[in-house]
Amino acid sequence: MRARATSATATTTPLSHRYLGPGRSLLFLSGLYELSSQARPRVRHSTHKPGIHWIRHESSQATPESTNGPLKGVRVLDFGRILAGPFCSQILADYGADVIKVEQPHQGDETRSWHAKGEASAWKPGTGPISFYFASVNRNKRSLTLDLKKPEALDVVRNLVKNTDVVIENFVPGGADKLGVGYAALSKINPRLIYASISGYGSSGPYAKRAGYDAIAAAEGGLMHITGHPEGGPVRPGLGMTDMSTGLYTHGAILAALYHREKTGRGQHISASLFETQISLLINIGANWLNMGVDGKRYGAAHPSIVPYNTWRCQDGVWLAVAANNDRQFRTLCRLIDRLDLPEDPRFTNNAQRVEHRPLMDEIFDSVFASKSSEEWLKVMDGSGLAHGPVNSIQKAFEHPQAQARDMIQPVEWDAVASGEWKGIGPAVKFSETKATIRERPPRLGEHTESVLAEAGYNDENIDRLRQSGAI
Repeated sequence: MRARATSATATTTPLSHRYLGPGRSLLFLSGLYELSSQARPRVRHSTHKPGIHWIRHESSQATPESTNGPLKGVRVLDFGRILAGPFCSQILADYGADVIKVEQPHQGDETRSWHAKGEASAWKPGTGPISFYFASVNRNKRSLTLDLKKPEALDVVRNLVKNTDVVIENFVPGGADKLGVGYAALSKINPRLIYASISGYGSSGPYAKRAGYDAIAAAEGGLMHITGHPEGGPVRPGLGMTDMSTGLYTHGAILAALYHREKTGRGQHISASLFETQISLLINIGANWLNMGVDGKRYGAAHPSIVPYNTWRCQDGVWLAVAANNDRQFRTLCRLIDRLDLPEDPRFTNNAQRVEHRPLMDEIFDSVFASKSSEEWLKVMDGSGLAHGPVNSIQKAFEHPQAQARDMIQPVEWDAVASGEWKGIGPAVKFSETKATIRERPPRLGEHTESVLAEAGYNDENIDRLRQSGAI
């Protein structure tokens, strides 16, 4: 059974677009999602596109505990925009939290308008501001529109915060305070509140007031300096790695703060930044500079401290990644390529020697891997225990049998999409007792404004006044 997600208006009940996931039906109770018992899911495959087998789930039985998500009952008020904040809150939403995404009326999150080339035709006309970029980090959330410059909207925030566990924001430091939604103001209303601020450079220091973006943090934090080909210029990674890593750090900090609150009853303020995240991610490269004064370099796909650990072009033009992390694995690799003389060569006896003679080692392996096709090399290496794999396109990554086996593609029926179906990337982490899954498709702008307000005690007359004032 596939979930059905309709083009709901703001007055549609949340039940109309729940993604039911692996055999789940939902009941809406007191603003939280409860799941009814069903039998164990029966999985069947359909071929939406040649070579890709999307996993569908038919209803069966599972205990409510196995389907609620470990964060069921946690409510998050999410003021985050673009990537770092929304990525953080999506992880919490995947784990079962009730995430209410607060957006500016009429415009919403900027990423709603970030269409890839040719994307407009993938959406039905009149869908409103929406994009696959936005959809990729905003599933399992509800959308509430509030103009925070209106005093009536601030009253709504204050009411919602009374029953909120977590607030996430990524305004420029001080911006939330100016709007009246900063930690100092909201924690007075709810002392148990966990308040996470994500910024470009942190809440103090000479750069604190600067706006921060992924590419700038990657540049100033050293990542671009060590990314790219040795003979080329600095390269931005193909994804917003600094943004997403900041979201990952912040979600972990929120969970730690929730645990601390269980012991003490007190909330707290969390400060995270793109710059600090990127500095912390320098790890071994940073340690080399701090302790030896050795600056990082660009190594392409190679590893600065391990040889051989690289990608090599095969006879058919396909690139193959191979990693020999220790001397034993190096000997295994040499056996597989029929070069048992190499471990006996004093220049390659151990990893330290191989690192010193990297250019010669690379030259040898360039020649070796160019002698056979990628399929031939894969047959040689499969089952050897040596880490290896082809450099896949995005299509091939999703066609990978492991991606299918681990439910990493989850389709949801959604009539706003021209094809009638939106495919989301499944949660990366699996739980044995409390499942993380795509329960509902990404929201239309303001889709849940009325239902969220109704849960907070606003009647139709109150909501009409808020709309007339421009607060929602």
